[in-house]
Amino acid sequence: MRISRRAERVEPFHAMAFGARAAELEAEGHRVIRLGLGEPDFGAPPTVREAMRAAMDGRPLPYTPALGLPALRAAIAGFYRDRHGVDVDPRRIAVTSGASAALLVTLAAIADEGDEVLLADPSYPCNRQLIETFGARAVTLAAPAAARYQLDAAAVADAWTPRTRAVMIATPANPTGTTIRPDELAAICAFARERGAWRLVDEIYLDLADEGEDGLRPRTVLAHDPDAIVVSSFSKYFGMTGWRLGWCVLPEELVAPVERLAMNYFLCASTPAQVAALACFTPETLAVCEDRRAELRARREIALAGLAELGLSVPVPPDGAFYVYADVSSTGMDAWEFCRRALEEAHVSLTPGRDFGAATAQTHVRLSYTASREELREGLARLRALLA
Repeated sequence: MRISRRAERVEPFHAMAFGARAAELEAEGHRVIRLGLGEPDFGAPPTVREAMRAAMDGRPLPYTPALGLPALRAAIAGFYRDRHGVDVDPRRIAVTSGASAALLVTLAAIADEGDEVLLADPSYPCNRQLIETFGARAVTLAAPAAARYQLDAAAVADAWTPRTRAVMIATPANPTGTTIRPDELAAICAFARERGAWRLVDEIYLDLADEGEDGLRPRTVLAHDPDAIVVSSFSKYFGMTGWRLGWCVLPEELVAPVERLAMNYFLCASTPAQVAALACFTPETLAVCEDRRAELRARREIALAGLAELGLSVPVPPDGAFYVYADVSSTGMDAWEFCRRALEEAHVSLTPGRDFGAATAQTHVRLSYTASREELREGLARLRALLA
C-alpha cells in the first residue's frame, strides 16, 4: 500500500515536536519552562467557561449551519463595528473549527493547481503546507528586519507573475510579533486588487497589537480593503486555544463557495464551543481580555530585558502578539542546536527558526511569552546558566 506524495512531502511542525519532547521530559519528572507554543496560560475567560458548563447540561447539541450560529456571526460583526469601526454583514462571516480551518476553506476556494501565493519569510509554517495541499505554490519572499519581517509593496511587485493568485499577510505576525505599517498594507492590497488577486490577511493577533504613534490600535485591513479575506480566531485574544474556534470574513462572491466547502470538510464548528463563544463579546469578558493584554505587555518587557542581558539580539522588538524573534548566532550555535540544548539541558522549550522559513532558519528562535512572569524569569535564568 502507498502513502500519498502529499503526506510524504509535508514538513513537520517543529514547534509541536519540541512541545511533545517537553511533555516527555515532564513525564520523566523534570519541570519544563514552556516558552515554545503560542498558547496563553490564562485559559478562556470565566464567563465563557460558565457558558460552556451551561451548554453542557444535557440539552441536545445538534449541528449548526455550516457557516456557524447566526447569533455568533452577528456578535462577531458587532465586534468589528464596535472595536474596529467597520460594518461587516454577518452573512459574510464564517465560523470555523479554528483559524486553521478558516485558512483551509479559504485557500480551497481561491487556489488551484499551478497558482502562486506570495507570503513572507519568516511566516507561520502551516500556511505554506495548506497552500501546497491544493497544488498551488507558496512563494516565500525574504522579509528582513529592515522591513520589520513583513512584506512590502516593492517586494510583492518584483515577485509578481501571471500565475500569482493571492498575497498572504499576517499582522501582527507569527513568529515575529511585528505589525505591518498601515500604508504598506494598503499599498500591497491595492496592487493585488488591481491585478485581480486575492488579499488574505491573518488578523489572529490583531487585538493584541499595541497602539500606534497616534494612540490608536491598528485597525483591520477591512477599513481600507473591504473585499479582503480576513482570518481570525478565538484562540489568542480570548485565550481559547483548545476550543478550536475561529472565523473568516469573506467577500460576497466567496460566501457560497466557502459554505459548500465547509459542509463537505467539517459540517460545522463545535456547537457547544460556538454557544459558549457568545459570551466573548460581553463587556465583562472584553474587560478581562484587556487586562490580559496589559499583562502580556508586561511579560514582553521581562522577555526583552532578559534576552538583552543574555546578549541575544532582537532585531525588531515586537509590537503585538506574544512572541519575540531573537537572533542566537552570537552564541556560536545554530538555532536548532540552541533550542535542542535549551530543552534537553536547561529544560526550557523554545521554537527554532526552521519552522518559519529559510531566511532565518539557522539564526533565529521564537520565544513565546505566554508563561507567567515567574516562569519567564526562571526560564531566562536557566538559559543564562546554559550559556555560561
